[in-house]
Amino acid sequence: MTRSSRRTLLFTPATDRRKVEKAAALGADAVILDLEDSVALARKAEARELAALALAEIDFGASERLVRINPARSGLAEADLEVVGRAPRPPDGFVVPKVGGAEDIAIVSRLLAKIELGRGLAAGHFDIFGIIETARGVVRLAEIAASDPRLEALIFGAEDLCGDIGARRTREGREVVFARTAVVIHCAAEGLQAIDTPYVDLEDEAGLVAEAREARDLGYSGKLAIHPRQVAPIAAVFTPTRAEAEAAERLLREHDRHQLEGRGAFALDGKMVDMPMVRAAERVIARARAAGILPTAAAGA
Repeated sequence: MTRSSRRTLLFTPATDRRKVEKAAALGADAVILDLEDSVALARKAEARELAALALAEIDFGASERLVRINPARSGLAEADLEVVGRAPRPPDGFVVPKVGGAEDIAIVSRLLAKIELGRGLAAGHFDIFGIIETARGVVRLAEIAASDPRLEALIFGAEDLCGDIGARRTREGREVVFARTAVVIHCAAEGLQAIDTPYVDLEDEAGLVAEAREARDLGYSGKLAIHPRQVAPIAAVFTPTRAEAEAAERLLREHDRHQLEGRGAFALDGKMVDMPMVRAAERVIARARAAGILPTAAAGA
């Protein structure tokens, strides 16, 4: 598995070249070319070709290049993978929507293995990102999270989940608290990244920032963006400040020193430091390294 910073993952329709070009230039951690919800059924074949062309011709800079295919059992996914996966410059990975069980991931993984073999690519070259947005997906999180070595992250989709269970979407999000938390827990159990649901009110930056902060505090690695203007606010929330990173480094140095002296918990700046605080500091440093705030050599320093 690759492990990179995925604070911001920006969706853009594969059928709109102008939007793809704009998305590629924004510096999001990942750009997701969409073949699913934003594409009418009559344009699915065209969307595949346009996605392959965009991947070949557009410079995405350091952004990870992902493609959201149609659901694994939709009858459209195989063609999505064949056309895009065999493009001159294929994507780094594929986003699988409406994952309802381990078999959905397995279907996609088997198809990708065939493409890799046919192209002479290393086994496991393509990553998979699964979207949990149905009741079936939530109740089968354990098997999904442990399903395949290609699986990099699970993405929470609140809007579709509410539609599936008949809930009314609210600003407070009470109706999705269980599912949103469950995604994080199962990702942590299997060493996956957890990506939070998009914020759909494009005019409410304060609400976006508040929801992103809540996701960060729950343990999410990043958040989906559905408009270019959402990228910077999300990135800011999921990026530690240099002061926070340096404070975390100092805490770890003190922890190491006390360990060498045979002491466990210790006081630092008037606060008792124990293993939960050490693990939290390690996560801050990991985020800072992934975002370029700290050099790679700072890990574990």
